[in-house]
Amino acid sequence: MKVIICGAGQVGWQIARHLSGENNDVTVVDNNADLVRRATETLDVQGLAGFASYPDVLDRAGARDADMVIAATYSDEVNMVTCQVAHSVFGVPRKIARLRAQSYLNAIYSDLYRRDHLPIDVVISPEKEVAEAALRRLSSPATFDTESFLGGDAQMLGIDLDEDCPVLNTPLKQLSELFSTLRAIVVGIRREGTLFVPEPGDQLYAGDQVYVFTHDQDSNRTLEIFGKEAKTQDRVVIVGGGNVGLAVAEELEKGATRVRTKVVEMSRENAERAADALERTIVLHGDGLDIEILREAGANRADTVLCVTDDDKTNLLAAVRAKTAGARVAIALVNDPTLVPLMKPLNIDAYVNPRATTVSSILRHIRHGRVRGVYSIGDAEAEVIEAQVLSTSPIAGKQVRDIDFPEGTIIGAVQKGGGEVMRPTGSTRIEDGDAVAIFAMASEVPAVETLLQVSIDFF
Repeated sequence: MKVIICGAGQVGWQIARHLSGENNDVTVVDNNADLVRRATETLDVQGLAGFASYPDVLDRAGARDADMVIAATYSDEVNMVTCQVAHSVFGVPRKIARLRAQSYLNAIYSDLYRRDHLPIDVVISPEKEVAEAALRRLSSPATFDTESFLGGDAQMLGIDLDEDCPVLNTPLKQLSELFSTLRAIVVGIRREGTLFVPEPGDQLYAGDQVYVFTHDQDSNRTLEIFGKEAKTQDRVVIVGGGNVGLAVAEELEKGATRVRTKVVEMSRENAERAADALERTIVLHGDGLDIEILREAGANRADTVLCVTDDDKTNLLAAVRAKTAGARVAIALVNDPTLVPLMKPLNIDAYVNPRATTVSSILRHIRHGRVRGVYSIGDAEAEVIEAQVLSTSPIAGKQVRDIDFPEGTIIGAVQKGGGEVMRPTGSTRIEDGDAVAIFAMASEVPAVETLLQVSIDFF
């Protein structure tokens, strides 16, 4: 497939990394020549410096025979015009645009994106996606990562293993025997910075980070088995009242359980906007790094402090301040993956990764066929692919033990015919119409798509 990616920032670079690694013909366009150079030097892609919305630039990038344009520059308007030019001038079949401004995303204006108006096939909203990721972190504060699959009936939990974890030094096979009724399976382990798919005889050690697939109804029990407490959220402090913080506060107000929420925002304009939009939430105008402001917001009594300003370092420092003040859990929004290793030394409990969230959202619309969802793990180290099994698939009608999965791949959950979600065992038979969630190291993703007989190509 021939793809033009407009915007060579963190999201554009990651999408280029995914697609070029799967032998697609990728061209990256950005008006910043340094970003283009970084992409061409580190990835197997072509690069072009110029404004993506200019017809002559798209022409030189190969738009005349491109299958897809992904517009992910920092400007909503450039992304929209790029899709319009790609459609009107070059007839590019598939166009994806990243749009930030909430006005563009309002459902009452969705008619704007019809093919005879602004021909955008898929609109991706980073703020909306990140807000949803932040809410998932709040719903499971004992984990460092969490994502739902199979219609919400299955969850993948990222759990840090402490010294007091009850199942340390226990082979995973024995773990399955001890908790035979628990619908949970360890699909990935990160040990000393390296992520791998474990074997049945592997043991867990203190300091490991594990990815566990579990039935939604068994998630609390799974956390307890791995030494974590399923905590309720009564008091939440949000540092940052911009689009993400405001969206999270609005959703908390709509929730069935009443959560006492306070927002701290540095910008008076944003603070006033948040105060106008929120009904029960108290908004404080002040610096989230000011310990007195944090105490006034009740960070010392908070179940969770969520730091979601537009600056990574502010989020990290505010999270540290909040923990120092007495907050039970601190979560920070972090764009820069090189800052993530600082989380543990700084005693920050979890983080939200906007880049991985947006990349996952875009990949969900790129993978074709019966692939229903994609979630990017860590720094694009692995993916979870949710897909419906086709009758012609090589895995249909086979037991799991008889399927020739590539090394570095494991089934995390199976949904039988759109109904019951179960933990897969060697004797589980995968049938036509079943849905599966597969954890795969990045290098094995093409092989997994071949197994599912799902091409990344749209056509």
